[in-house]
Amino acid sequence: MLRTPRTQLLAVAAAASLALSLAACGGGGKSDGPAEDPDEIVLSLVPSGDVDSITQSAKGLESYLSDKIGVPVRAEVTESYAAAIVAMKADQAQVAMLGPVGMVQAQDQAGAVPVLQSVRFGSGTYHTQWFTNDPKTYCADEVKVVEGFKYCNGTDAAKTGPAGEAALAKIKAGSSIAFVDQGSASGYYYPATQWGQVSGGDPLVDLDAQFAGDHDAAVLAVARGDYPVGVSFDDAREEVAADEPKVASDVVVFAYSTEIPNDGIVVSGSVSKELRTKMTDAFTSMAKDPKGLKTLEAVYEIEGLEKVDTAALKKAKSVEENFGE
Repeated sequence: MLRTPRTQLLAVAAAASLALSLAACGGGGKSDGPAEDPDEIVLSLVPSGDVDSITQSAKGLESYLSDKIGVPVRAEVTESYAAAIVAMKADQAQVAMLGPVGMVQAQDQAGAVPVLQSVRFGSGTYHTQWFTNDPKTYCADEVKVVEGFKYCNGTDAAKTGPAGEAALAKIKAGSSIAFVDQGSASGYYYPATQWGQVSGGDPLVDLDAQFAGDHDAAVLAVARGDYPVGVSFDDAREEVAADEPKVASDVVVFAYSTEIPNDGIVVSGSVSKELRTKMTDAFTSMAKDPKGLKTLEAVYEIEGLEKVDTAALKKAKSVEENFGE
């Protein structure tokens, strides 16, 4: 069962209460004195797909980073972006790999420092794809098949977004949408904002938002007919097509969002500047090392890391602020 905004908020509140209780019991709360670096670094990861797969791939991160930093690194896969941020706020995590909205939230709510951003396909940006199992409603032209997957409204040829967004006006108020996570940029913030801009509606009130938990699950929810429309990063269909034939046969991409800054890495503001530099250098070195890069690709399909784009993150922050607290 997918999560509604209400159940998601209750889960976040519970996670926040737990983390704050741990901090109050001496779990590493911030102090006014000089930074005292931990004996172990906890790296928070948020699953974009199969949890077991990312957990296994994360072992390579632990080994490489521990060796380069000189401090043991332990990766923890959290249930959501919000949980990862709460863990950092409570000093239960010292570094996290988050989406762009998660990065600005970690900066605002936990005092984290954004240090690096991912590169994929030679770009520092990406976009949401909107997909459907009802092309008669959402496709204004003929469905085209490219490398085994279906597209319409010009998305087959578009390299960047937005594309096909006029079709979003066909998503009526009250429609159930398979979003990803309430803290996901491509899986909620950007597409919900885009629908509001195109339709004139209020996505927080007018859409029946259902949260799948990860991008794979959102694709599968539409492929199996649970919901008529869903969103994910482009192209999450590749991750699950082998396991569910309906992904290729029934799921049609009909629109793209505007471009979104890639995910990246944030470091806790509670660690010393020296340790923050070591962590940043370790990730940078990893992206330049063939074996290290292979691990980054296995975890989040990262092809490189570059200095954080503060201007792009400011734009992400402006999108996030439209959703309030």
